[in-house]
Amino acid sequence: MVNPAEVDAVVLVGGMGTRLRPLTLSAPKPMLPTAGLPFLTHLLSRIADAGIEHVVMGTSYKAAVFESEFGDGSKLGLQIDYVVEDEPLGTGGGIANVVPKLRHDTAIVFNGDVLSGCDLGALLDSHATKDADVTMHLVRVGDPRAFGCVPTDSEGLVTAFLEKAQDPPTDQINAGCYVFKRPVIDRIPKGRAVSVEREVFPGLLSDGLRVCGYVDSTYWRDMGTPEDFVRGSADLVRGIAPSPALTHQRGEKLVHDGASVGPGALLIGGTVVGRGAEVAGGARLDGAVIFDGVTVGAGAVIERSIIGFGARIGPRALIRDGVIGDGADIGARCELLRGARVWPGITIPDGGIRFSTDV
Repeated sequence: MVNPAEVDAVVLVGGMGTRLRPLTLSAPKPMLPTAGLPFLTHLLSRIADAGIEHVVMGTSYKAAVFESEFGDGSKLGLQIDYVVEDEPLGTGGGIANVVPKLRHDTAIVFNGDVLSGCDLGALLDSHATKDADVTMHLVRVGDPRAFGCVPTDSEGLVTAFLEKAQDPPTDQINAGCYVFKRPVIDRIPKGRAVSVEREVFPGLLSDGLRVCGYVDSTYWRDMGTPEDFVRGSADLVRGIAPSPALTHQRGEKLVHDGASVGPGALLIGGTVVGRGAEVAGGARLDGAVIFDGVTVGAGAVIERSIIGFGARIGPRALIRDGVIGDGADIGARCELLRGARVWPGITIPDGGIRFSTDV
């Protein structure tokens, strides 16, 4: 058995940057409001809930923003240290970079862009019971072709790390959470970019170290794309994705204090309406993420989309599976469908764009 109080948690943040960059200029992506809280709050609350006390947060991007939000971690029942990379070091290099801040002989490492319900206590116990050098959290997915696969044998030992393939031999994939014995972390090269997936783990296998897989069927989602960000936020609001940080009643919508919703507006599908936002009567929001200060006009329809801080959506506009950047102004009757991305501050006049096939 592992005492969680004798485990370091390492959180590598910044992985949500490039794929969500069109969305907003206001904050690092791991700090974006997700079901009303900075995304990382959900992960940190799970760490605290598992009894882990010490967290090392490693980042190379806007590090001061994280420290300003979370401070020393005491509000979450944690002790947080911060380590900044002078240049991006990759997942493996990021782990090696935090070594001076580690306090214990066991460390659990998290990719900071994953929303998960994994039982961390059970993961740590599995690591101890199997006397693993490294334990990887693995999840099963319906279509593993988009991911690298991690097959295991009958004892749960990892046998290979396979690249994406059209006919993968297993549906098990890397879930972005690992438990390390401290000596294994000390093996990782320091001062250069290192991929834990492509360099560190294959090297451990070739050297005969004991790398185990912990497979479960709990909630898991990589939040690196706008589509997954919307879905993950909705799942938190509806209670499908667990988070000890959430205290609101689960349901079809979450409307924050200071927001206003006009008569006849329909909010469903795990929609979130941010502080100070205004949703006019007759609007329909289905699985939408509406950030603070947004204005949604009468009769507008927003489905499975992200609307950035302070943006304006005109009356009877339709936005479906799109991303609208901070401060953008989408005119009345505009129609933006799947894949549409509007950069921050852009104005589209009334009726300025349609995706329909009719004239």
